[in-house]
Amino acid sequence: MEPEEILLEAEEQMEKAASHLHGELRRVRTGRANPGMIEGIKVDYYGAPTPLKQLATISTPDPSMLIIKPFDSSCIGDVEKAILVADIGITPQSDGTLVRLLVPKPSQETRKKLAASVKERAETAKVTIRNARRDANRLADQAKKDGLPEDEHKKLVDEIQKLTKKYEGKVETQADEKTKEVLET
Repeated sequence: MEPEEILLEAEEQMEKAASHLHGELRRVRTGRANPGMIEGIKVDYYGAPTPLKQLATISTPDPSMLIIKPFDSSCIGDVEKAILVADIGITPQSDGTLVRLLVPKPSQETRKKLAASVKERAETAKVTIRNARRDANRLADQAKKDGLPEDEHKKLVDEIQKLTKKYEGKVETQADEKTKEVLET
């Protein structure tokens, strides 16, 4: 495998880890209404699990409320049921045409648990990034055995390490920003 291919593959894996973390952190409840908290909830729509964001518009008229307006009002009951099953800690209220979710302010204890959850998710992303580094280093070692010159091998390993640091930094920044947001009172 060529050094460029090894780097490209490693960067792709690391970017996926950072992007996945970003999606995960959007779902973390902060006390402020955020459509990302519920977009991925799957609703049983005519027998098929469908993401909520494909079935309805989700808006935030104020910082403590989400409003879900299904395109097909006949699925309101299914939307409510899916939200309850998702166990996000919010009870839906429906008037037959739309669903309201009042996002309560989390207690200090809950905020600390959420911050710990953010840290845990960030650590999982870092482990994924380090696994990508390990795999890339193995490929680099194999390329060296297959005839890659020593200086190019060293350069490749250094580039892999730079990528690792870059993506670990991205993950750390995302986690710090979300932790700060969660701990705000």
